[in-house]
Amino acid sequence: MQKQSIWLKDFKNNVTVLDKDIDCDVLIIGAGITGLSTAYHLLNNNLKVVVVDKDEIGNDVTARTTGKITYLQELIYTRLKKELNEEVSKKYLESQLEAIDILINIIKKEKIECDLEQVKSFVFTKDKKELTKLKKEKELLEQFGINVLDYNNAIGVNDTYVFHPIKYLMKLKEIILNNNVAIYEKTNIIEIKKEDEFICLTENNKIKAKKVVLACHYPFFLFPLLFPIKGHIEKSYIAAIQSKNRQMSMINTKIPTISLRYHNDYMIYLNNSHPISTNNNDQDNFNNLINTTKKLGEIAYIWSNHDIITVDHLPIISQITDDLLIGTGYNTWGMTNGSLAGKILSDIVLNKKNKYIKLFSLKRHKSLNTFVNILVEILRNGKSYTMNKISKDKNWYSANLEFQKINDKDIAIYTDDNNKKHIVYNKCPHLGCSLIFNEFEKTWDCPCHGSKFDIDGKCLRGPSKYNISYKK
Repeated sequence: MQKQSIWLKDFKNNVTVLDKDIDCDVLIIGAGITGLSTAYHLLNNNLKVVVVDKDEIGNDVTARTTGKITYLQELIYTRLKKELNEEVSKKYLESQLEAIDILINIIKKEKIECDLEQVKSFVFTKDKKELTKLKKEKELLEQFGINVLDYNNAIGVNDTYVFHPIKYLMKLKEIILNNNVAIYEKTNIIEIKKEDEFICLTENNKIKAKKVVLACHYPFFLFPLLFPIKGHIEKSYIAAIQSKNRQMSMINTKIPTISLRYHNDYMIYLNNSHPISTNNNDQDNFNNLINTTKKLGEIAYIWSNHDIITVDHLPIISQITDDLLIGTGYNTWGMTNGSLAGKILSDIVLNKKNKYIKLFSLKRHKSLNTFVNILVEILRNGKSYTMNKISKDKNWYSANLEFQKINDKDIAIYTDDNNKKHIVYNKCPHLGCSLIFNEFEKTWDCPCHGSKFDIDGKCLRGPSKYNISYKK
């Protein structure tokens, strides 16, 4: 059993690191599906475009997804109708259908070999109380013109897909590079200043840009976005289990989520989704996944993922200011919404009209439910911050972990099986949250905003821009 995403199996990549100061018209920060899709749609527009990523292409959220391309997304349409209105619900459906068309058309036009399969998708429930909700979702979809299959405890549609997200991204990277767009990986932006243009600083160099697109999953600044109150991060646990291929994908109606699809000789199975501010015992959460899937087959790959869940269940694909743009908050549906974001963000850059700009804008209408959810996020984040300050040494930690104060700094020490000590600062550089040790994956995780660090303190995922490695 390998503790990595199946999509990174046999992953090979040539990396170019920024080693000089440069200027550009558009800087895209993040080389996942949002960043590369945006760059793709900006090709051949007489703009100097640069893409940077602190890691490697797609090596964060896109590499950890289940790789579904579907508009059948739990009970999203009745939820949007109830919490916002029917017009928003219908327009969101239209956006997902268009996103699928965008993605499939690129794959066909560019002849991208990415294991694309058309499959049936299902939403199911094992809870009789959920059957009424499932029926209402079916009725609303049919009202919107969708042909819905009806079963005893499930609804389904025929026209959805699955694919290999990293094969897709690697081909996009090749196309983009061949069209004179520079891509710099292992290049961490640690600060953005606004003068006449944006000055984006790495540790050793700077990039001047007229426009900046934030495609980095979680924005790494607090103002002006106030992002922590606009949603929360949901963590899920995923296994690739040896199995015969069946052309279908499924998801249940409510949390804790159960989701599955097939890829070659594997079933991709996801379960036990939860907000990162709760249920921090990752060893137990992974064991739950392992025990749940024992009867399904042998696990070959196992990993976890983070998704941003917004307070109104809609993505944020928007201008923050005239020249600063963002695509994030895809509510677990990143393959459609990331692809759609690439088109919307490029249209904004090019001053083109796009019918979804208002729907996904930061300035969109907020309902009473939205304000209630914002209050919930404030309380959730506050509680997580406080409780992890009070108790750093969790009751599930092994004897290999200890906490100390050295020079008035909170220090954590993990002793591995070879008796080597790994020493880190036990505080997230982003907003100072105390970190949780994930002993299964051997990482330090922030329970407030999702930053992730390796066993020696190297920052693997933002919003933190800095390492937590201990220095004497």
